[in-house]
Amino acid sequence: MLKKKYCKLAIQNIYNGLVEGLSNFSQQSRVALIYAQHPSDQLRIYDPLKLLNGHGLRLKEIYFDDEAWRDTLCMRISRQSPEHFITLDNLQLAGIISFGGSSRSFFYQMWFTDHHPDMCSIYPTERWLEHAGWLMSQDFSMENISMGTSGHVLQNHAIHAIEDHIVDVRNRILGIDAKMLIKPILDTILKLSKTREEGYWPRGRLVFVDSEFLGSIHFLAKIQRLERPFTSNIKHVRKLMLSVEYSDRKLISDGNTIIGISDSPVPEYAVSVFFKGDYGFVEIAGEPICSFFDGTFHSTTRKAKLVELEELLLDFNMDAQQSTDLFQVVSKLVHTAQNKRHGGGLVLDFNENPVNLSGHILAPPLDLRKEEYLDLASSLIKIDGALHIMSNCTLVGFGCLLDGKSISGENMARGARYNSALRFTAEHKQVIVVVVSSDRPVSIIYHGIELNAHCEWSPLKGYLHQSETLRKILCLAEEI
Repeated sequence: MLKKKYCKLAIQNIYNGLVEGLSNFSQQSRVALIYAQHPSDQLRIYDPLKLLNGHGLRLKEIYFDDEAWRDTLCMRISRQSPEHFITLDNLQLAGIISFGGSSRSFFYQMWFTDHHPDMCSIYPTERWLEHAGWLMSQDFSMENISMGTSGHVLQNHAIHAIEDHIVDVRNRILGIDAKMLIKPILDTILKLSKTREEGYWPRGRLVFVDSEFLGSIHFLAKIQRLERPFTSNIKHVRKLMLSVEYSDRKLISDGNTIIGISDSPVPEYAVSVFFKGDYGFVEIAGEPICSFFDGTFHSTTRKAKLVELEELLLDFNMDAQQSTDLFQVVSKLVHTAQNKRHGGGLVLDFNENPVNLSGHILAPPLDLRKEEYLDLASSLIKIDGALHIMSNCTLVGFGCLLDGKSISGENMARGARYNSALRFTAEHKQVIVVVVSSDRPVSIIYHGIELNAHCEWSPLKGYLHQSETLRKILCLAEEI
């Protein structure tokens, strides 16, 4: 009985830490676990927020159609030392990131979380789940919950998860002898991102290159060895960033000092940081890993994916090219508004004749498939009111005001632009309204409903959710 209670408490501690940590790194994130403490145990599932609903057939295929995986895993564990943790890769479930592991102290565990559509990369999150598995294995090898220490570690694991991924990539490229320390680099990035120079945030690229590879870098200007500023001198580094603003030049560092200014392409093993004002991105091997803003790292690309809009356009009577053109126009306008940090609204009108809107009506309408008119529309969206766009990508008006009768589901905390869009689309069935807020959220509103609204929920802290056998859950799913 005590061991069962210990197992429940250990899982809950790690679960709560994961939910809180991943929700801070990404959007609100659900977490689930499939596990078996011993090789002979039935698989159990811990999924308080029903993350794995709808994946029953795939889980049945993985775990029950062929159970040879148990014997294979037992053989792998038997060849390892008692403290060794064997990693188990992502199961590739749609819309879900998963990662797990196995050890002698805990036979099988697979952790799952949401794959948000706006993530730079899934790999830091995989490393986060991997560490959760390792901590679970350690907790059970010592049978010591340590007042929830594992959960607290996972709440603040972002820097370590990013570091683990960078180290893995660099080890694949350079081998395990790569010496540049990543943790101090990440600390420098956050400090620099919060440092203004004459009131302005940093812009431009800072690239960290191993000292033994500096010979392959072409320098436009190189600082004398004894005069090179240390990266720990954030104020000095911030001033040097002025030399690479709004250009293809890069500031080069070996992780300890600033070496000079280069125009070379960024090597794939280098850690490249792109400062874009009050936010930026960390890249390795030419791929973004994460973004940073407000003094912390995040998973978001800071661009609305507009997945719901893309799917919704398929329901209208348009050919594929017209639908593609309209989606590209909307994406460009939305992303421009986001990047310039101002709000705006788009009325997408699928009627044969434009709905009547009060605002500035254009004669003739502008074809937004032409670059010069699309650039103009990117400026017009800053004016109070919405852009009125027809399904053939023509702009028929700007500064348009939306009105309508009050409906249920309004949210006074979201402001007039959002609630006006709810009312207007409730009365005009052939209209979609896209609302861009100045703080970056994008809402797709149709028939008086926000299609991409996030479901608000709590992590259920303090509530000891009961796990179920996976076989029972899958049978119940089949009956439904």
